[in-house]
Order: sequence, then structure tokens, then C-alpha cells
Amino acid sequence: MRTLIGAVGAMLIISTAAFAGQTEGLIKKVDKDTLTLTLDDGKTYKLNAETDLDALKPGMDIVIAYDVTNGENVVTDMQLPDSDQN
Repeated sequence: MRTLIGAVGAMLIISTAAFAGQTEGLIKKVDKDTLTLTLDDGKTYKLNAETDLDALKPGMDIVIAYDVTNGENVVTDMQLPDSDQN
């Protein structure tokens, strides 16, 4: 019986785990009111409150790591282009 309970518990944990992904593209829009970022492919990503929104500009190339949580793409990490241009 304990084995069955453990197996069911493990399946519940696995089935509720968030999907992780990575993408890159050009920023199309940054919405400061909803804390979202839209890329040129039309997909929207939720940013966290600590994100420096002023550093994100339309047309900027970006690489995003994200989790899908409750149907939303939630940014977990991002890489912006180097600002050093010689």
C-alpha cells in the first residue's frame, strides 16, 4: 500500500511540474502595466517585478528562458545583447 501511495504521489508531482523552455527573438513590445514582453513571433512572456523594464527596448535581440505556469510563459532568465559596441 505504501508503494502505491508513493507512486501516486510521484505521478502528481511530475504531472504538475512546469514546462521549461528557451527562445530568442526581437522585442516587439514591453508592457509596463501588465509586466509582459512580446517578441516578434507574437508570443508573450510574463516578467517579474524586479525586472529593469527600462533596459528592454523594442527591436532589441533577446534570449529568454521561461517556465509555463498556469498557462503563462513566465521568464526565469534572460540574456540581453552586450551594450559595448566598438
